[in-house]
Amino acid sequence: MSYFITGTDTGVGKTLVSCALLQALAAQDKRVVGFKPVAAGCDDEDHNEDALQLRAASNILVSYGQINPYCFAHPVAPHIAARNSGVCIELSRILATYRELAGQADEVVVEGAGGFLVPLNENKDSADLAVELGLPVILVVGMRLGCLNHALLTLRVIADYGLECAGWVANVLDADMPALQQNIDALRERVAAPLLGVIPYQAQPDAKIAAGYLDLGLLGAPTSTSAFPEKTGQDDRI
Repeated sequence: MSYFITGTDTGVGKTLVSCALLQALAAQDKRVVGFKPVAAGCDDEDHNEDALQLRAASNILVSYGQINPYCFAHPVAPHIAARNSGVCIELSRILATYRELAGQADEVVVEGAGGFLVPLNENKDSADLAVELGLPVILVVGMRLGCLNHALLTLRVIADYGLECAGWVANVLDADMPALQQNIDALRERVAAPLLGVIPYQAQPDAKIAAGYLDLGLLGAPTSTSAFPEKTGQDDRI
């Protein structure tokens, strides 16, 4: 099973979790590859650091262009970066590249750009790409002030698009976040999808360490079609 990794915002640890997931799946003797369809912010060789990390965490050899078909120089929203480069991001090209990778690997970990609704072109956004790919979604929740609202809004949109949320990961961004455990508990109470792991704060994020905090046994567990629990009686949960 392949997965689409999204986050509550940009900079919340999607690449860390994607690489950790790749390493954990590879440890199960799976052929795995990461896929970053769209990246904004490149080095002098037109390579994106996130995509390079995904390639390094993969255990099958593919070209950089397969890992990252759209790479733009400036770290701005993808549709703006594309427009500034005179390019239109085509979902058909992304889907064709994904199929190439899926034909070589047991599992493809697809890392989205920014948050779930970030625009990709004039008409399509990251959510539309997830629908076209038809993959279960894993949500990375950046644990910091405001994360509850961001997580629940994102999960609501995932459900509205008819996609399965396979699970969520709590990635601690603020080492001194007040009421960290209470925030995690609040999400667990309100989200039907399984919590796949809590990655503690790391001053220097390390995917190998992060992989040890993920429980892959929870992936594929039966869940409802909604990311949210059923309302019963006077229960006012979302």
